[in-house]
Amino acid sequence: METLLAQLRATAEPTRLRLLALCARGAFCVSELCAILGQSQPRLSRHLKLLVEAGLLERLPEGANAYFQLSPEAGLARQVLARLPEDEPTVAADRRASARIAAERARAASEAFRRDGADWDEMRALDLPGAEIEAALLRLLPERLGRVADIGTGTGRLLEVMAPRAASVLGLDASREMLALARARLGERGLANASVRLADMYRLPLPDAGFDAATLQMVLHYAEDPAAALAEAARILRPGGLLVVIDLAPHERQDVLAGLAHRWPGFDDAELAGWLGAAGCAPLPAVEVPGPLPVRLWPARRLAVSVAPLPEPVLNF
Repeated sequence: METLLAQLRATAEPTRLRLLALCARGAFCVSELCAILGQSQPRLSRHLKLLVEAGLLERLPEGANAYFQLSPEAGLARQVLARLPEDEPTVAADRRASARIAAERARAASEAFRRDGADWDEMRALDLPGAEIEAALLRLLPERLGRVADIGTGTGRLLEVMAPRAASVLGLDASREMLALARARLGERGLANASVRLADMYRLPLPDAGFDAATLQMVLHYAEDPAAALAEAARILRPGGLLVVIDLAPHERQDVLAGLAHRWPGFDDAELAGWLGAAGCAPLPAVEVPGPLPVRLWPARRLAVSVAPLPEPVLNF
């Protein structure tokens, strides 16, 4: 009862209700929320702290910034927000201001990548058949999904592809620049059930067995320890959850290895099957997508975690 009362008290205030409505549409940092609402940082920080403590928002630290988004457990907030009229003047003005902020964010991210000369879209750089790969992935996924994690999400393209089928999709990446592009993409498309988070693929800040599916697209060939990365991906899956690895099959393109700093020249089925099995997953038949470089999708099911029986007690009389 105390949790419910705390959430009701937190929601029943105009500024906090506006913050909830904004953060239900995407993740924003404090400075962006100040610009949208036209209020001071100390004032908004107090409101945000209360909403986080009530379990309505979650705070995601990212370097010197922290982003705020609606908590997955904020069912009460979603019910309240569903009663807010779309044409309510204050809410509509906030929505227009947030769209402007998202556009500025996208422009800044794109300019930074052009300035630094980063080749962030590897699928395009390698001339891989992106549409065919995405179609193959969707054929492997169930029609309806719960929580999905995309590890090494990059610009968030797979989040956009999987969001219509999922209750929520979470992109994880170790690059703040990539996350800036992903946030811009998600904001432009209005994907309220998609979010991103800064994370190391070897140490995901996520609970055990919390996701129904996980993907790693064009990530594993950069890993120093692919087996460890797959074990960590398997850890966050519930028993029966689906893990899909999308990567290059074995190739001999030295220009790719040198030019894009790939650690591995593709993977064969036996190699992946061994790592997946060691991670507690049952490999399923691989799917190949032809192209300039051979791409494979390796699906696997997370096995139920077996608990070893306790030893019989030794009774001394």
